[in-house]
Amino acid sequence: MPETVFTTPLIGRADELARLAAVLERARGGEARAVLVAGDAGVGKTRMLDEVAVRAAGAGMTVLTGHCVDLGDVGLPYLPFTEVLGVLAADGRFADTFAAHPVVDRLLGAGTDAMPDGGGRLPLFEAMAGLLADLADIAPLLLVLEDLHWADQSSRDLLRFLLSRGILQRPAGGAPTHRLAVLASYRADDLHRRHPLRPLLAELVRLPAVERLELRPLADAEVTRLVRALKDRPLPDATVRRIVERAEGNAFYAEELLAATDTEAGPVPSGLADVLLIRFEQLSDTAQQVLRTAAVAGRRVEHDLLRDAVGLPEDELEAALREAVGRQLLVAGDGDTYSFRHALAREAVYADLLPGERGRLHGAFARLLAGRGHPAETAAERAHHYRESHDLAEALAASLEAADHAQRVGAPAEELRHLEAALDLWPAVEPPARPKGPDNVTLTLRASAAAAHAGEPHRAVSLTRAALAGVGQDADSELAARVRYTLAGNLIGVDHLSAAFAYSSEALAMIPAEPPSRTWVWAAATHVMAARQVGENEIARQVARRALSAAEQLRVTDAQADLLISLAGLEGGGRRTSEGRERLCRARDLARRSGNAPVEMRALFNLAIGGFESGDLEECLPWLSEGLDRARRAGLLSSPYPTEMRYLRLLVLYTLGRWDECLRTAAADAEVLPAAAGYRAGPALYVGLARGDLTAADRSLALLEGPFDWMGTLVAGIVLTDAAALRGEPEAAVERVRSTVESLTDDSGTPPDVTVRLAALALSAVADRAAELRLTGDESGARRWAGTANDLVLLARDAATHGEDGTPQGPEGQAWLARAEAEWTRAASGPDAAAWEKAVAAFDYGDAYERARCRLRFAEALLAAERREEAAVEAGAARETAARLGAAPLLERADALIRRGRLSGTRRAEARGPALTAREQDVLRLLARGRSNRQIGEELFISGKTASVHVSNILAKLGAASRTEAVAIAYREGLITPESTSA
Repeated sequence: MPETVFTTPLIGRADELARLAAVLERARGGEARAVLVAGDAGVGKTRMLDEVAVRAAGAGMTVLTGHCVDLGDVGLPYLPFTEVLGVLAADGRFADTFAAHPVVDRLLGAGTDAMPDGGGRLPLFEAMAGLLADLADIAPLLLVLEDLHWADQSSRDLLRFLLSRGILQRPAGGAPTHRLAVLASYRADDLHRRHPLRPLLAELVRLPAVERLELRPLADAEVTRLVRALKDRPLPDATVRRIVERAEGNAFYAEELLAATDTEAGPVPSGLADVLLIRFEQLSDTAQQVLRTAAVAGRRVEHDLLRDAVGLPEDELEAALREAVGRQLLVAGDGDTYSFRHALAREAVYADLLPGERGRLHGAFARLLAGRGHPAETAAERAHHYRESHDLAEALAASLEAADHAQRVGAPAEELRHLEAALDLWPAVEPPARPKGPDNVTLTLRASAAAAHAGEPHRAVSLTRAALAGVGQDADSELAARVRYTLAGNLIGVDHLSAAFAYSSEALAMIPAEPPSRTWVWAAATHVMAARQVGENEIARQVARRALSAAEQLRVTDAQADLLISLAGLEGGGRRTSEGRERLCRARDLARRSGNAPVEMRALFNLAIGGFESGDLEECLPWLSEGLDRARRAGLLSSPYPTEMRYLRLLVLYTLGRWDECLRTAAADAEVLPAAAGYRAGPALYVGLARGDLTAADRSLALLEGPFDWMGTLVAGIVLTDAAALRGEPEAAVERVRSTVESLTDDSGTPPDVTVRLAALALSAVADRAAELRLTGDESGARRWAGTANDLVLLARDAATHGEDGTPQGPEGQAWLARAEAEWTRAASGPDAAAWEKAVAAFDYGDAYERARCRLRFAEALLAAERREEAAVEAGAARETAARLGAAPLLERADALIRRGRLSGTRRAEARGPALTAREQDVLRLLARGRSNRQIGEELFISGKTASVHVSNILAKLGAASRTEAVAIAYREGLITPESTSA
């Protein structure tokens, strides 16, 4: 419980306190809430939060406070949360709760040995959420996080997770969450346009349980009350007015200006820094020396560390500290620590230090921290102090140690920053003084890997290019080759395919193929991938075969696995075939045995995408779960293949019509992949557009900003083309198709597979316009649009027939082609029932929404052919799917067609699809008994995967969104009876 005794009254914040009191009340009632408290430096954020914390503690809440600290360009990973955990670990009341979440020990420098493969961030995030939830179950909890503008990226990511997925998540049905409130403050005036906190704040304020509270400057009358309340003697009105004018509504300015009125140094200075230094100079020489030393340590300093740094006897130090505390420049904190009352005070004192004095004190702190045994958690601080003291050799060593620590705790962004700091220091440190082990090139390669793991592919490319520039003429040929094939791999990640092929070619040429070597094998494996990307499939096939033989000879099993994956896509019909999948399974097993997680994830991704391309949507979900689990255990969730797996998982959920699950999963993925916008936002944007949210198109435009991003361009192309079609804007739809296809066409001139989908979407708008013109008698205009339709259908045919790998696309591509053909016919001559019937059948592989859209077009064509009963069946089926999915625009069109065609009174044929097979009836009866897929498989002597396929078929045939709904429909339709389902 806070024991703060306030000497400063809280004035002018009644409304803000009332809002926060209401938040605490709701939290105590079981409704978790968060408030982001914004305000300029000195406006009173900390004072108000202290007041709220005292009130919360008085009401029986547990109060935990964490602070962020400014360490320049690098930071201590998870610092505010580490501070909170330190308090909890030292409090015996929470020992059992703390012990129940051992993963969080990693933040305190413990428990890392228990984490296989580096752990990963998600278990850590979930453990932190679980710990806070358990604490809230013991007693209502208030978590206060101060100075978010200084937060490191890992702390920002963890906060995003806690607020959007973890502790504030509300289960379906609106049940209470946790007895928890989070108050987080930040300086609004520090958030420049590119400040990393800005996008996080924009995300968080959109969450229903998060609100923003801005502390505005106090009114002049309130500042006057504050000034008069602070003084124990009357002040001249002129003095008060002068303070109020200078303070400009800032409570801290007012307090400092008031304190400075005791000096006889002349008129009150206009700048706050000058005011602070006037107060500082009123202290004794010893107290000033202590404050200067404390300012170098940071906002907070331990008593023992300050004592050793300042070099004063204990009694003199205590007297100086008592003087500084009495003047309210320092405040005493928990655990024998002292803090500057306000960060501005520390900044002013620090800025007033002489350069030599500043460097000497930084050096003292660095040496003191080093003398504590070099604990990993102080490495970032030591690096900062050594750098500021110009001890560059030690700063380099500490930066590398800090990078190692960041890697261990799953903070790739901080690892990257520490490595980049080390690279900046490298040329300034003489070779004998550099740490043993890495050289500049290998260190740069490691930084590029950290950038890739942190989801910064363009930064990874830049760093690898820097490594290439550092490879001299006399460099080891194997290292030179490794740099080049690493650069090639990174360039593939940012879709610079010709350059990737060129560098992989150089790498392969640098190493002799005979005798075979591990470096040559990996250079060849990278070259195979690059060759495929530029359409050189024959080169890729020949190199892969030769390299596979070498890998088998050398027993380089992970390279062998990587080459098998490439060959699975080059030979025997590709990854869609059973032969291709067998090869991929073998590759997965080899990669697993070798311990190479990235190659294993590549195999699992290809298994999943192969299932998707072959139309086996349910089959690919287990592969994706396995791949993401492997990535989680390896700490590689932000690397390329897990990122693509997350997108594919969302796409499968969208395609199957599990839209709410898709949106929930996308929101959860955003916490792990905040930077991978195209991958995590795509299917969610598709859902939003299909449900009538045309702002999805505006949001998709953001994916086209910044450096070219292949996936972002693809997603934006789909959304913007479909949105233009829904708005009835064929010109915009056609232009979007052309620009998107041009952007995504590879260097060999092969258009992307998505071309067929884009063409079909644009054809919808073109056919609508042609039909409108034909109705008005404008045959000339209709013919012009029919010509446009002809161009689009040729584009679709070419893409579907000659996919990216040169072979015809699978069920999805053929379904989009069938729709494109039907739309082309509609544009040229009018609706054709046979063409639309073919499109409906083509989408039967599992795409619920597109099948419903085609069924509605089929109904229109049937109605035009006066086949009213069939039209009623198709329109009704389309309407049912639209209603189930919440696809409002499609539902409105279906209702309009039913009204316009007077189909509601027509006798409807059975619209549920074909009758259930005997095996499906058996599965349905077990579903009604509440059996899981595994239990169904055991009772029917089939695998759980096969049972899952039968369940999916039943849901599709009955038009059900869930197992429960399927059972309800089955009872209603008489497909099962209570007697048939009794045990």
